[in-house]
Formats: sequence, C-alpha cells, structure tokens
Amino acid sequence: MSEAVPAPKPSNFIRQIIDKDLAEGTHTSVHTRFPPEPNGYLHIGHAKSICLNFGIAEDYKGQCNLRFDDTNPEKEEQHFVDSIKRDVSWLGYQWSGDICYSSDYFDQLHGFAVELIEKGLAYVDFLTPEDIREYRGTLKAPGKNSPYRDTSVADNLAAFERMRKGEYKEGECCLRAKIDMASPIICMRDPVIYRIRFAEHHQTGNKWCIYPMYDFTHCISDALEDISHSLCTLEFQDNRALYDWVLDNITIKSRPRQYEFSRLNLEYTLMSKRRLSALVNDGHVDGWDDPRMPTIAGMRRRGYTPHSLREFSARIGVTKQDNMVEMAMLEACIREELNADAPRAMAVIDPIKVVIENYPEGQTEQLTAPCHPSRDDMGSRQLPFGRELFIDRDDFRESANKKFKRLVLGKEVRLRNAYVIKAERFDTDECGNVTTVYCSYDADTLGQNPADGRKVKGVIHWVSAEFGLPAEVRLYDRLFTVPNPAAEDDFSSVLNPDSLVIKHAVIEPSLANAEAENAYQFEREGYFCRDNGDSNKLVFNRTVGLRDTWAKIGG
Repeated sequence: MSEAVPAPKPSNFIRQIIDKDLAEGTHTSVHTRFPPEPNGYLHIGHAKSICLNFGIAEDYKGQCNLRFDDTNPEKEEQHFVDSIKRDVSWLGYQWSGDICYSSDYFDQLHGFAVELIEKGLAYVDFLTPEDIREYRGTLKAPGKNSPYRDTSVADNLAAFERMRKGEYKEGECCLRAKIDMASPIICMRDPVIYRIRFAEHHQTGNKWCIYPMYDFTHCISDALEDISHSLCTLEFQDNRALYDWVLDNITIKSRPRQYEFSRLNLEYTLMSKRRLSALVNDGHVDGWDDPRMPTIAGMRRRGYTPHSLREFSARIGVTKQDNMVEMAMLEACIREELNADAPRAMAVIDPIKVVIENYPEGQTEQLTAPCHPSRDDMGSRQLPFGRELFIDRDDFRESANKKFKRLVLGKEVRLRNAYVIKAERFDTDECGNVTTVYCSYDADTLGQNPADGRKVKGVIHWVSAEFGLPAEVRLYDRLFTVPNPAAEDDFSSVLNPDSLVIKHAVIEPSLANAEAENAYQFEREGYFCRDNGDSNKLVFNRTVGLRDTWAKIGG
C-alpha cells in the first residue's frame, strides 16, 4: 500500500503571496519573524501570530526568528522576555538560531539615522511634544512644517550627536524624518524616529540615552535579518508606507515586504496589553497568569493545551477582515480535545454527607472504575467505598418532578460505578440547609440492575468520606459580562463579579498525585486541571464546562 498523503494546509492570501513569490523567483526561501515587545505577557492574539509566522516557516521549510522589539526600556523587563520565550516554546515552536533583539542593532540604527540626516531626510526638532502633535494636523487638515525643518545638515548632525551624548533633557528635542507634512497618511507627516530616554536598558545597560522608535526600527531589523515576508496586523497597514520609505532611503541590501492580516478579537475579553496591564496593576486579577486572563500563561494555567490554541488559530483562519470571534469557538477546541483525552475522576464540589445505614460499619471495599469510558488503553482506577460518602448538594431534593433524575427522598438513584441507593431521611442545620442524607443500598446492584426489574434512571457521582481528599476548586468564568468590553468607557465597570468562585471540595484519592496542568474530567462537573501555582496543596482550576451554557445563563 502507498503511504498516506498529508492533508494540504488551508490556503489564505498570505500563502498565496508566498507561493507566487517563490514561483516567480522573488524569493528562493521563506524567512518570517515574530517580534513581540517585552512589556507584558503574550495573549491569545499573539498566539495567532505565533502560529502564523512559525507555521508558515515550518510548512515552507524556512526560518522564523524570535525578535524582541525592545526599544522602550521604561516599560520592558527581563521577566517579560523570559515569559515570552516560555510561551513560544510551550506552543510547540522553536525559533531559528539565536534569539534576536532590536537592541542588537542599535549601533547600525544610529548609523542609518545619521545617513538620513546627511541626505537631508531627517532633522532634530526642538518643538515640544504638544507642539509636534498640534503641527501634525488632522485627518481633514494637513500639518504644517516645524520651524526647525530646514536646519542645515551640519547643525542637525551636531544636534543629534549632542542628543546621543545626553546633553539635552528628555522631551527637549527629537529626531524626525523629513517626509511630507501634507501627506494624507498621518504617520508620514515627519514622524519621530529617535527620542531621548534616560533609562537603563535590560540588554544594553546605560550605553544609550537615545532610543529609536518602532516604525524606524522594525523595518530595518527585518532587513538586517533578511526577512522575506514581514507579517503584522491591520493596524499597521498605514505604517507600511513609512516601512517602505525608510528602506528606500537608506543603504541596505535586503528588501523585505510587509503584509497585514486581521488581528484576533475575542468575545468577553480584551486584546490590548495596555488594558491587560491595567487589570493587573489595579488588582482586578491576580497577575498576568491569572486563569481569567487571555494571556497564554493564564490559559495554560487554566488548562488549555498547546494543541487547542493551535487548533483554534487554524479554525479562525487568516483574513483581512476584522471580526469578533465567539468564545464558544475557543471553548469548543479544548472541550473536544479533553473529551477524547482527559481521564475521568470524581469530585464533589459542594458536598453533603450520605450515610448508608444498612452498609456494614467499618467495612471498605475497592471498586474498579475505568479512567475513560471509551479508552481501554487508559486503564482503570480504584475507588474506596464505605458506609459514609459525600454527594453534591444539588444532587438531592426532598421532592422533585420527573425531570429531576437524581436523589429524591423516598426514591432511588445509582452511584457512579457503584450501588443503587435510596434516600430514607435527612438532617438539616439551624438555617434549614441539608447536612446529612440517610440512605439504604441494594447490595446486589454493583455493576447490574436491580434483580426485580425496577428501573433506576439517575446516576450521580460521589466520593468516600473517609478516603476523599479536601481540595480547593476554582470555578473560572468569563472575565467580563459583555461581549465587547473594549467598547465601554470604563471596562472595569463590566467586570464579571462571578468570574471566580472558590469551592472547598472533596475529591477521589486517585487525584492525590495529579501533576500541575494535567487535565481531568470531573464527572458531571466539567474539565479541570491542577493549578501550577502552588504545589503544596490540592487546587484545581475549571478549564471549561461539559457543554456551552453561557448563552443560556450568562449572555
């Protein structure tokens, strides 16, 4: 038999451009890059870009650089560099060669800035930042030239050198490209390309007190790294004109091209690092890796897998059309994976005690249960069973209609992988809350129906009161109550007060040694993983429910 042919990769407009470039000889190989700023954690929107850039490099047997756009030392930290490296690796990708930094090119960038000055294409401007904004004009009105625009080349070179030596204050002056103050593209109206910052850089220390702007740095970094296709999101579409202008006016061999695709907009969350940073700094969440955050680290801690995020990126595709992606699409990716692969376990999240009065006191038996109902390869587990158990509070009612298929006073229900029990009576506390349900059991119903043919329809989960383990269970939900919190004047006003509910549960003993981030289906409750933040106690985070119920109860 012939070998199976791999399924073709779904095409998109970027792949069509690459195919054309390779066919026509514009490029002989593909070289992409992923260029994050190390000023925060990566979020799921970055995951889309990672999958695109690294995925294209893999499929075309090319290269993909990891390059840190580290031109703003005031907001950047080594901690963020480390988190980004960890996230890219966790998603399953490996960058080509050594990690790159824009700061690696500061000497060359400075040289190119000098070249622009020498060509009369850049000048040192002493307008205040406020005046620069005013002179820039609006979408309807052209800008006007700075009074420093026609300063001589010699004076500009001298002033730029004084900037480099730290002889001017922050904000006293800047270096601007001399392009066109009447351009319909705002970013072409003499953009700032260097500014003064007296801040220590995490890579270069105190060597520099002038730092290049992103639009000047990015295109030159691409060229120095021989990037063939520079892929970025649509908000940089206008910046392509500046990208091309810089490369057209400096002496450099490589000539990359920029292509834009739509960024990810996901319901019930934010995709702005500035706003995500505000959530962290204002204490609305417990750090960048809070499982309610859309950061890759947060989603990992919540139980999302690399495969689920890569699958999600593949399903939403790559287009030029901005749209809002439903949260249900993301949740479906992880739910489908965990339904197939997650071992089953039992956890009682809101426990009440059951006493089986006709079960022998002091007796314990070990019941065998499959780890997965349709995966024999995953084996089985042992469940200790005895006279006293815990069941979930919602699984017992004094009276109920026929639709309630759980434990009702005077009626029977099956315990998962165990016996049929019947509720005989119950105790309550001073507030009327049920504390204990007293039951009887049918000793002949382990693994089989009652002998007299009576039908027992309901099945509930349980945990041994003697051998069950206490655990903290964190029920995470959407962080916001509206689909598009970014549209709100104050996004903190639409934070979901129930985005985290903590329960003190009892779990089956097989979970005692669960490893961090390992997924389980808590039967009838949802998919959970052990939290990676505290190895000294049992904490499980809910990844997603067994089915999408948000549309019915939350949205």
